[in-house]
Amino acid sequence: MNSTTDRQLDTEECTWAMICHLSGFALAVCPPVGHVLGPLLAWLLKRDEFPLVDDQGREALNFQLTMTLYFCGGFLLLRSGVGFPLLVSLGAWDIVATIIAAARASRGVRFRYWLAIRFLK
Repeated sequence: MNSTTDRQLDTEECTWAMICHLSGFALAVCPPVGHVLGPLLAWLLKRDEFPLVDDQGREALNFQLTMTLYFCGGFLLLRSGVGFPLLVSLGAWDIVATIIAAARASRGVRFRYWLAIRFLK
């Protein structure tokens, strides 16, 4: 695992990068849009100050937007019998991937979510 660049990352930058990912859990506080608003606000607040936050904020936002689309698809499939297991799997994936991403970002490592659509580049 390589660090983001050759420059020394400070603790504040890594903390804000981690917050970008963990703020996806804001869905529990502000349904139904908290999971998108959390990363968006953290990214907008610090993206110009910290390059790692700019990168990881976009990544966290892309992932949460992607998960929103996947969850909508799962809800549409509920009547077919496939929807419930899909929603459970998506929920587990969302939690696990977000925790992994936050842990890596806290160490200054850029993380890329698997299966995420890159809406913001």
